[in-house]
Amino acid sequence: MPATLYISDLDGTLMKSDQTISAFTADAINRLVKQGLHFSYATARSILTASKITANVTAEIPVIVYNGSFIQDSKTHEILYSRFFDKASAGLILRQLLSSGVYPIVYSHSDGREKFSYRRDKLNSGISAFLSERRNDVRNTPVADAAQLPTDGCFYFTCIDSEEKLYPLYRHFKEDFYCVYQKDIYSGEQWLEIMPAKTSKADAVLHLARLLGCTRIVCFGDGKNDIPMFHIADECYAVANADPELKAIATGIIPGNNEDGVAKWLLTYACNQRY
Repeated sequence: MPATLYISDLDGTLMKSDQTISAFTADAINRLVKQGLHFSYATARSILTASKITANVTAEIPVIVYNGSFIQDSKTHEILYSRFFDKASAGLILRQLLSSGVYPIVYSHSDGREKFSYRRDKLNSGISAFLSERRNDVRNTPVADAAQLPTDGCFYFTCIDSEEKLYPLYRHFKEDFYCVYQKDIYSGEQWLEIMPAKTSKADAVLHLARLLGCTRIVCFGDGKNDIPMFHIADECYAVANADPELKAIATGIIPGNNEDGVAKWLLTYACNQRY
């Protein structure tokens, strides 16, 4: 049997609603990995926030972060694969956002340092809540003026604002860039995330599978940003709490994120297969 890559989304899928991974799920994955299971995750989170949550999971193969923008070594955080905007595209996006009254969080990487930048005097409730969870984050880089927001080494824009402001921008950008437009599952705030064209969990998963020599892909998810990953997988499973659009294209529906659905599926099915 060909080697299989098992890959899961984090928030709303592998993680419980309290933003933790249960001892049951961690123990199940750790035991299966020790037996030879190829398991990783693909998340919209950064490696810094994801690695804190997954500290009790011992899988050591590379992980996919920022919705497929990077594949990084799970231990050293070395970037193994990346998608960046060119300076002109980043500048175009930034100008359009600002002219629409949207003040984004801009992610960039230069001189070996990753940072997220934002106007410190333009914080709405959604951005303030986001920043409050990252008070001591080494990437945190507030700026005083929009001209200080970076366009070099830029790879990700996060916009948290009203639907009235963000939906027209989503329609404007989605033809030329990869965009995720959805509500945050914890706060209910509307988010628009903009990444370079050809960035997605799907492209990153395919690259990771090649890197590991896996020829089959089985994935798990809950949100709209998992749709591209589901389309390229040999099997794809939506948790019970998943978006209806994702459920519609899933191979099957498994128990929800608060019921250890991914771990229970792996224990039932993956352990009966050769890894």
